[in-house]
Amino acid sequence: MTLADGVWQQIFSFDNYGELLALVRNSLIAGAALGLVGGLAGVFVIMRDLPFAVHGISELSFAGASAALLLGVNVVAGSIAGSLIAAGAIGVLGVRARERNSAIGILMPFGLGLGVLFLALYKGRAANKFGLLTGQIVAVDTPQMTWLLGTAAVVLVALVLMWRPLSFASADPDVAEARGVPVRSLSFAFMLVLGLAVALSVQAVGALLVLSLVVTPAAAAARVTASPVLLPLLSVVFAVIAIEGGILLALGSSIPISPYVTTVSFGIYGVCRLAGARRTRRWGVGRAAPRPA
Repeated sequence: MTLADGVWQQIFSFDNYGELLALVRNSLIAGAALGLVGGLAGVFVIMRDLPFAVHGISELSFAGASAALLLGVNVVAGSIAGSLIAAGAIGVLGVRARERNSAIGILMPFGLGLGVLFLALYKGRAANKFGLLTGQIVAVDTPQMTWLLGTAAVVLVALVLMWRPLSFASADPDVAEARGVPVRSLSFAFMLVLGLAVALSVQAVGALLVLSLVVTPAAAAARVTASPVLLPLLSVVFAVIAIEGGILLALGSSIPISPYVTTVSFGIYGVCRLAGARRTRRWGVGRAAPRPA
């Protein structure tokens, strides 16, 4: 076997694939829930220009998960706690975009530093440490499944309840506020919901690559449609394809799941970007075109 063959076997291996597939039923269910949450939340992340906030929240989520790992408590709960603290801080400190970005820039290195400290103090399996950075959804157990699905349900209910006023406030906050929409309260509430969504996504792709699940699918959908109905629908479809495809591709390999999810997600974005550019050239600049992202 050549070196290239060995590397290929590490990346893609389908030996005993049918037997392995039966072991990831929980992971596939959790992946579908995470894709739904990430796809819907990502629509507002794009509309409100919050990709940087997603990355900032993920750093505190990583710190919370690392602390939970060190203390021997539920890692998902720790990740959620860290995300909510970060989201609340960003929501309070960052009312304006410039202030928000400054707050995120302060929180990100702090969260990452705390996470590294907690992992350095942790004396358990190295795979547990690595999983917080690169994702570990292939090994979802029953307690994690309960936390993931329960939190996903909370996020979905919250998004359904605030969808219409939040869409209005995201598209034109000044007009929305003039018409009595509680723009500031909605913004803070969405930051908390986003914190939960990010915490869930960290379980799939890790703290370093969470943007591929919360931002990239929505950005891809925005390249091909501006429809208020099709945009969230396509975003969810793209997110589910990315995570489920990542799980299925990573199943037989020795590589973490995150490179597969991010590659599938980026591939979808590339195709949508080309399709959007072709559509724009075909219909001309004067015709309605999808909102770029």
